Order: sequence, then C-alpha cells, then structure tokens
Amino acid sequence: MHIFGVDIGGSGIKGAPVDLDLGDLADERHKVLTPHPATPDAVADGVKEVVDHFGWTGPVGITFPGVVTGGATIRTAANVDKSWIDVDARALVGERLGGLPVTVVNDADAAGVAEVQFGAGRDRRGTVILLTFGTGIGSAVFSDGVLVPNTELGHLELNGHDAETRASTKAKEDHELTYEHWARRVTKYLAHVEMLFSPELFIIGGGVSRKSAKFLHLIEGIRAEIVPAQLQNNAGIVGAAMRAAKAQ
Repeated sequence: MHIFGVDIGGSGIKGAPVDLDLGDLADERHKVLTPHPATPDAVADGVKEVVDHFGWTGPVGITFPGVVTGGATIRTAANVDKSWIDVDARALVGERLGGLPVTVVNDADAAGVAEVQFGAGRDRRGTVILLTFGTGIGSAVFSDGVLVPNTELGHLELNGHDAETRASTKAKEDHELTYEHWARRVTKYLAHVEMLFSPELFIIGGGVSRKSAKFLHLIEGIRAEIVPAQLQNNAGIVGAAMRAAKAQ
C-alpha cells in the first residue's frame, strides 16, 4: 500500500510516496526550500509543489513542526510564522491540493511512530524517546509502544534558555561549534530529559542522524541506550504517511 507523506521543516519541505508494507520511500523524495516567512499560504504552496511533482491524487499525510490537535489544528509555531497558530492546516492544505484527504501530525511524533514501527524502536518496551535535531529539537515519547503526543521537549529550559536554542543542529551551525563542543551541550540536554523521564532508549533523529558516527561516541554519562534513527531523515515522511493511512 502506497500513501504520500510530506515533512514540513524549518528549512525544507520534502515528500514522497511511501510503501507502508516496507516502511520506506517508494520513490526518491522531492524537496523544496521552506519559504521565509513561512506563512500558512506560502507553506501550503510548497506542499502543493512537492505533491504535484509526483502527480499524486490520493491521501496525504503532513508533518508540522509544532503542536497539532485533532489531526488538523496548529497550536504552536516555534520555527515557522506565528500566523500558523489556530489555523486548520488540514482544511487549508486539503483545499490547496484540490480536495485530497489530508492528515496533519506533529513532525517528531510522525518520525517516532515510524521508528517504533519499522526502525530503532521496533519491539522495544518501556519508555522510548525519539529526539529530532534540526532547526529545533522535536520529541516523541512512547510507553510500551504507545505515543504520548505533542510533548515538545525541545522547549525544556536548559541553562536559562530553550534547550533547542542551545543544542539543536541549527545552534551548532549558527555558533560554528565543533562536534565535541556540540556533543557536550547535547549531553547536558539528554541528562536533563533522562532525569525527568528515565527512558530505556533514546533515538537520535533528524538530518544529523546520518552523521551519528561523528558525535554519538562523544556523549557520555547517560544511562539510557542511545542509537541513531534507522530511517534517518525520512522517518517523518514515513510516519506522516502512516497517520494518513490510519485516518482513512
């Protein structure tokens, strides 16, 4: 079964048809840059461009970098334009796509459900936390495979700041940090999350997951197992498609 997934991020909007039997992309993904400012109309145009690239005419799952309630309504917008707040994204994007069925889910939650079903979290019990490091830090928390939605742990306070302003991949790039320096910040963040949730497993996702060999060994003193996301930066696309299929 193929369903289309789109992952909206702070820097790019990427999507592809997903083979839900394999938990992998059925075609090479297509990506466009996230518009700035990332207003609802501008982002919806970007989503349409990605979907139209494949001539897709079926259900579409979409991730959003913020809290999403009821598979539709945006409640927070940390890394896109604030005009997204209270927008019915399902209706907006569905209309832009000519009436195609649309499901909207938090981006990290989508990545998490994909990793728990097909990747690093498969068959893992207890508390599993996926953290996506990119423009911000997204989170997905699972208890015995069941998602606790919209956790937004990237906004925990760390040394008087939002954690994602200190430990995201964007923070690493903005401050020109070495992997060693950045890993120290990530370690402090993981220690804080571990103190609060005592997980058995941390899954590190986002684009930086494909570079895990450069930094995971530098993270020390964390009791939980730490592994990279197996689906890497495609996890959000796969998870979005999974949610769209479930909604049908």
